[in-house]
Amino acid sequence: MSGPAQNDPIFVAGHRGLVGSAVVRALEAAGYRNLILRRSSELDLRDQGAVNAFFAAERPRYVVCAAAKVGGIVANNDYPGDFIRDNMAIQMNVIENCRLTGVEKLIYLGSTCIYPKMAPQPIKEEHLLTGPLEPTNEAYAIAKIAGLKMCEAYAKQYGMKSVTLMATNLYGPGDNFDLDKSHVIPALMRKAHEAKLAGAPSMIVWGSGTPLREFLFVDDMAASARFCLENDIPHSMVNVGTGEEITIADLTRTICDVVGFEGDLVFDTSKPDGTPRKLADSSRLRGLGWAPKVGLRDGLAATYEWFLKTGDVRLTA
Repeated sequence: MSGPAQNDPIFVAGHRGLVGSAVVRALEAAGYRNLILRRSSELDLRDQGAVNAFFAAERPRYVVCAAAKVGGIVANNDYPGDFIRDNMAIQMNVIENCRLTGVEKLIYLGSTCIYPKMAPQPIKEEHLLTGPLEPTNEAYAIAKIAGLKMCEAYAKQYGMKSVTLMATNLYGPGDNFDLDKSHVIPALMRKAHEAKLAGAPSMIVWGSGTPLREFLFVDDMAASARFCLENDIPHSMVNVGTGEEITIADLTRTICDVVGFEGDLVFDTSKPDGTPRKLADSSRLRGLGWAPKVGLRDGLAATYEWFLKTGDVRLTA
């Protein structure tokens, strides 16, 4: 099976989010001219009737599902009901309509947070469902696992073609800088920016700073989605990451250097560290020809540049 022709209708669900907007940039740069895009105000993907009518009318041939309710550790911990309900509804409606309307291929975006909290490192695809999940994001993880398994079940029963991409921690232009909802990089970047503006002598960082994390620039993630859309992938799921890890302490120092905050860092060890280490084994996808291109510091600089241009526009979005 070849990839889409440049005028084939491609529906990018969640095109206003961090990943979806990067997917749109990647597809437009590659010359795809028939992208189908809907804001959440135009199409509520949780509404089964609305999604059924949309697919029946638009008949996309390819779908990239980047739509999801996402958030950082605080949001995941405080609103687990919202996370499991909304994500289950979104993926149920999108995946089922891909089947009903004969979509050629679905790219379903997941996350490495669906793996067990204490999975062997680096994490391989076969480690899925081999142990307990991280409790703080269990609801989100279970929803995304259900979507992945729904794709696999539909492939087995109906022959529906799909690839699930399990991305490591993503960051980049379009990220959410709301401290109650953001992930680690935008949260630290905003804190460093505000500390710099205030001339603060120090900045508090949650946890000990010792956990190791892997970070992937969102445009590299988008490139992997395009790669899987255009090529035959002999796997139902693949990890997407850089293969490089950094401590939260060193990440924070790099962010402070990019931002220009020169104060001290104070690590609040009363706050949770989360998983001590999380590194994805992306050799399966790399073996097929994909590789990331953007280094961490360059990616952080591009993210901060975007943040400065947008000001406070997305801080409470």
